[in-house]
Amino acid sequence: MQRVLLLVDRLSTRLGQLFAWLIVALTLMITWEVFSRYALNSPHDWALDAQIMMYGTLFMMAGAYTLAKNGHVRGDVLYGFFMPRTQATLDLILYFLFFLPGVVAMTWAGWNFASESAAIRESTFSATPLPVYPFKFMIPLAGGMLLLQGIVEIVRCVQCIRDGAWPSREQDVEEVDVDKLKAMVHVKDEDIYGLDKYVAPPKGGAQ
Repeated sequence: MQRVLLLVDRLSTRLGQLFAWLIVALTLMITWEVFSRYALNSPHDWALDAQIMMYGTLFMMAGAYTLAKNGHVRGDVLYGFFMPRTQATLDLILYFLFFLPGVVAMTWAGWNFASESAAIRESTFSATPLPVYPFKFMIPLAGGMLLLQGIVEIVRCVQCIRDGAWPSREQDVEEVDVDKLKAMVHVKDEDIYGLDKYVAPPKGGAQ
């Protein structure tokens, strides 16, 4: 089972990393458009539509990746102090109450939305029209990936409730090295969860 969970993690991670290259493409496109508009006096009427679709694709396809890394924003003022079993129980309830209904609805409606767009070969209204339906197919794709990763997270919640500890997940580059940060301030995981110990700094202060 753990192998399957990590396989889905890797799929979400690879797709997220692949679509992250749109940031580079967007940067180059915006830079060129600004140069073309103000230096060459030759703006492109389709550029804004292309930028919006690229950004929308990037934003949507980051959902499953962020969920795989447990990176979505949550109101964790109290959550961070709960024991793992309490966290998992709360997460499990919220997944069934809010996550599953919302993501299933988005995926289903997104597929119908994209299918109708493809049927009429929908395009933008600019002087140089761009096809819209490929972009709209990103909605059910992103929803399907988010739903798959959400099922994995639900299984992890059940495992945590059973075992009392969160199972492992696929690792990736972090903005902050959490382990090094904990070592610098002399904090251990059990101190965070239990709040009943204090690790005193070594004599002489930090190095």
